[in-house]
Amino acid sequence: MKKLFIGIDISKDVFDYCFLNSENEIIEKGQIPNSRKEILKFCKKVKSFKEYEPWICMEHTGHYGYLLSCIFTEEKFYFSMLDPLNLKRSFGITRGKTDAIDAYRIASYALSNKHKLVAYKLPSEELRKLKILMKSRSRYSKISVQLQNGIKANKIANKSMNLEDEIEDDLETLAIFKSKIKIIDKKMLVIIKDAKELKTNYDKIIKVIGIGPIIALACIIETQNFTKFYDPRKFGCHCGIAPFEYSSGSSVRGKTRTSNLCNKSLKGILYKGAWTAIQHDPQLKGYYNRKIEEGKHKFSVANAVAFKIVLRIFAVVKRDEPFVKLAA
Repeated sequence: MKKLFIGIDISKDVFDYCFLNSENEIIEKGQIPNSRKEILKFCKKVKSFKEYEPWICMEHTGHYGYLLSCIFTEEKFYFSMLDPLNLKRSFGITRGKTDAIDAYRIASYALSNKHKLVAYKLPSEELRKLKILMKSRSRYSKISVQLQNGIKANKIANKSMNLEDEIEDDLETLAIFKSKIKIIDKKMLVIIKDAKELKTNYDKIIKVIGIGPIIALACIIETQNFTKFYDPRKFGCHCGIAPFEYSSGSSVRGKTRTSNLCNKSLKGILYKGAWTAIQHDPQLKGYYNRKIEEGKHKFSVANAVAFKIVLRIFAVVKRDEPFVKLAA
């Protein structure tokens, strides 16, 4: 059966589409409102090309693509969610940009990279809700940190002027956001408790030293309950804790370093877990002290400890035995 590659460029209210055949010929293109009713009409249009086997590709644009991915899953279409940065770099040097042109470029990318396309599997509703709650928690946490810093600054300035009212207002606002964070934490734990598969893995990894509830939840969300990542080294690379060699020929010899193309928020909380593990795990504490004595930088060693924690997380998920605390 002939292949039909469909590129979709999503925006808030509409999405542009472009149908390409295997000869890079445009079969059809257009624009459709991003609503359930119109998307179902679009699905009927795709099914009308009975002589073709369709494969849909679109950018991973977060909440703008939620409805499309849900309906495509219901209709049992093969579709891929592409990384925006990887997609942009694949276009090379370009001039001009419109949504219609981007839809064609996405379809053309699908045609050129058809051997690399991987069908997207929509996460469960529980995982999708956990992800949204975690994002809300992250926003509230950032605001709380800003408020705390502002309170500290105002207390210093209060020595030379009266800022008692401003400090009191900020303290009340801070209490509200801390309360919201606690509510979100409870909601996430309820979701974990009610979902058997999620709870099984959560109970395993929470016992790893250095792993608290938030790190455990973040790992489950990011790995889609360990179905998106099977290899801890790939997950470590995704988190930005896997170092890469930097060299070229015989003259360029840079330091081995991690990549900036990573999930920085997940990297940050894994670092916090690493420092906790260094304090409470005899084996990791001994490793940290040994490397420091060898002259390694403390953050470089903490990065290595964070990766060791990732290895432990994947190890306990893959087996039924619980984590066992080892001696130094």
